[in-house]
Amino acid sequence: MSIEEPTEMMTLEPSAIIGFDGHVVCGLRVHPDQRHLVFPLGNEISIYECATNKQSFLRGHTNTISTLDISTSGRMVASGQSNHMGFRAFVIVWDWETRKEISRHELHRVRVQSLCFSSNDQFLVSLGGKDCGSIIVWDIEQRTAICGTIATKETTGEATKVASLNKRFTTFVSGGDQNLRVWNIDRERKRLTVQDVAVGKLRREFTGMRISPNDDTLYVGTMSGDIVKINLNCNPNPSDPSQDKMPVLLGCFGKHNAKKPPGKDCEKYHYGVRDLLLLPDGKLIIGAGDGTIDMVQERNGNFKNYRGPTWPELKSLQSTKIDGVITSLQIRNGKTLLIGTNGCEIYSLELANFSSSLRLLKTCHTNAVYDIAFPYNFSLVFATASHESIRIWSTSKMQELLRIVVPNFASSSIVFSRDGKSIISAWNDGVIRAFTPLSGKLIYAIPNAHNKGCSSVAVTSNGKIVVSGGIEGQVRVWKIDPYVQSLIGVLKEHYGPIESVHINNYDTEVVSASRDGSCVIWDLIRLTRKHVIFAHTQFIAAQYFPTGVQILTAGSDKLIGYWEAYDGSLVREVEGSKSGPINAIDMNMMGEYFVSAGTDQIVRLWNYQLGVEVAVGIGHASAITSARYSPNGKFLVTGSSDGGIFVWKVPEKFHIKIPDDILKPSKDEEQSTASKAPSKPPTPSTSATKLAKSLSSQAVIGRDGSRKAPLVTSDSRVGTFLGGLRNNNNEDIRVHASGRSTRSSQIAECPAIDPNAQPTIDPCVDTASLADGDQQEQWETRSQHSAGSLNRLSEQSPFAQREGETGGSRGKDCNLNEPLSAGRKQ
Repeated sequence: MSIEEPTEMMTLEPSAIIGFDGHVVCGLRVHPDQRHLVFPLGNEISIYECATNKQSFLRGHTNTISTLDISTSGRMVASGQSNHMGFRAFVIVWDWETRKEISRHELHRVRVQSLCFSSNDQFLVSLGGKDCGSIIVWDIEQRTAICGTIATKETTGEATKVASLNKRFTTFVSGGDQNLRVWNIDRERKRLTVQDVAVGKLRREFTGMRISPNDDTLYVGTMSGDIVKINLNCNPNPSDPSQDKMPVLLGCFGKHNAKKPPGKDCEKYHYGVRDLLLLPDGKLIIGAGDGTIDMVQERNGNFKNYRGPTWPELKSLQSTKIDGVITSLQIRNGKTLLIGTNGCEIYSLELANFSSSLRLLKTCHTNAVYDIAFPYNFSLVFATASHESIRIWSTSKMQELLRIVVPNFASSSIVFSRDGKSIISAWNDGVIRAFTPLSGKLIYAIPNAHNKGCSSVAVTSNGKIVVSGGIEGQVRVWKIDPYVQSLIGVLKEHYGPIESVHINNYDTEVVSASRDGSCVIWDLIRLTRKHVIFAHTQFIAAQYFPTGVQILTAGSDKLIGYWEAYDGSLVREVEGSKSGPINAIDMNMMGEYFVSAGTDQIVRLWNYQLGVEVAVGIGHASAITSARYSPNGKFLVTGSSDGGIFVWKVPEKFHIKIPDDILKPSKDEEQSTASKAPSKPPTPSTSATKLAKSLSSQAVIGRDGSRKAPLVTSDSRVGTFLGGLRNNNNEDIRVHASGRSTRSSQIAECPAIDPNAQPTIDPCVDTASLADGDQQEQWETRSQHSAGSLNRLSEQSPFAQREGETGGSRGKDCNLNEPLSAGRKQ
């Protein structure tokens, strides 16, 4: 086999981004065509088509997007970003049809707080944050700034919101902390004129603003929990030279409580009114900080002699409550209410019925994604671990299927068992928990597995041995039985936190990476140390090559290291990042390519043999904390510290390629299969042996361009590994059945857990059920191919042979499937 030459660097394109940045105020928008949702995702804008679940993205910002707006006609989208202290922040105008940038400016410092288009799409008004405090009017057609000024007086707080009028395109309103002002754009003189709203002694921090269709009334929410009604007194004809009258306060309204006596019947919304909507019939929809959603209308009562400044003018018609602080309210198709929360979730609610129509549309993690895991040889779903929850996602619909909640604790590592019957997770409270992947029920929990918290976990192919790493620096080995989970070994060599543990494909060795600057290779059969790898770095990740002959490591020194598993010697080091540590690495099934990611927010795809980058993906807005290669090798999944999950398409030239002669059995195998001799293990095909030898004899290009020794040196292990893949193709082994199914059919198809399994501890664990069954596709969890490959692997594994040789004796080769003797426990 000839040496593959380095190719031109390619770009990884995200096929989907799971998430919604709910912290952006009014960040969720419905396009005027009523078919698309627009919302920010880190430094990108996601355009989501509701009918087909397809996503497209607007890319051009260099940091997190802080605000966005859509023009009245729907032809343009504007977005602003935040930046580091001392730097300018971009405002970008996008063309909706072409999805390309029209113009941009960087006239604001640090942050763009709010944006609004004029009603005729001629002007774009932008408001800077507290470090800028200025209002800029941008002429979109001429692509130039017309005028700008400071948004507030020195005696008031900062402005946080701007909103344009519906008919008078030269007028807009700004509001914030104790300031509410009406502005007029003088295009000829290139200046702004302003009038303060006369609110008397009323002092409020103003939030969401809505203007009536005829521009005569302004409704403003406040952080005090009431709503202020303003008469704008604007001349509807913008060309009329007459001066507008001063806008005046009409009232400050709260919600009426009929159960309380007059004078005490006015209620305010808890944690403020964050956003509101004005319906065509004059009703208001109010979103509060405590998650309350109310549909109200004015009572038109007389409250001149009412004691308080807030009048009980609003009558509640419908009400419901959701989790989280409401940050966005939008109406779609005139009958559906869309709600965005700071918990990064999007809900839908029918206006006709608040009581039973609430539905969760989109969700994502609100904290860092610490780990990602795929089931064995199954790419249709994956699991993520984060603060307080483990979530399972569908890769076809990019939606959450299951959420497992453990309040107040964080899951630092997760792994699927080989048979797919359990999800094993490590938590920072020191407990190892196993859950069912379909219902999320707790199977067992190992309390006090580590006294300072569990940081990583791995499981053998038979699911009977679990290896965990702790913050205190110990590696512990556990035997898993249906009724009890027992400790069979404690491996003490590290004195720093364990960042990762990984077991080779033969279940004979495990490598642990620690922050103390060492990686230790352990003998999983004898429970002893074999080799130690030292480097001037804090190791963060370590993983075996599929054949088990080499180990790939990454750490804080920005280098990726190749190490021999036989003696722990260094083979090669390549620079994996220009700035910042590497937090995650993962290989594909064949070991041809691997992915790395770190705090530089860049995803890199590498050729393992050549040690060079072949593709780069840019899109994350914060440090990448986890990365995983899909089992079919066609996409990557990465998670970041802001909770975003990116799914990257791997270019087709880097997909897993298994030659046809390997997939076809040889004549010797056909004869052995016909004779059905169970005692004789299957031998690798002739073609597999040829490929193994070619891989082992393949030269390697070093960093200096010289030819070096081959990286893969074990012919027998390569042949054994490829022989196990003989009956697999490039697609998933498990079949994804077409069509839709109900929840009952899914439960019937999923493998059930052992009915005799009993948890050893019953912690307070909240579990969530699956999403709507009609929206999910069936999973076929077992196949003859996967069962056959599992049998071949167990027969070929040296670990299985040692178990047969020892026969339960307690010599040097101890049997991990039997309890440990009292002497060893001591």
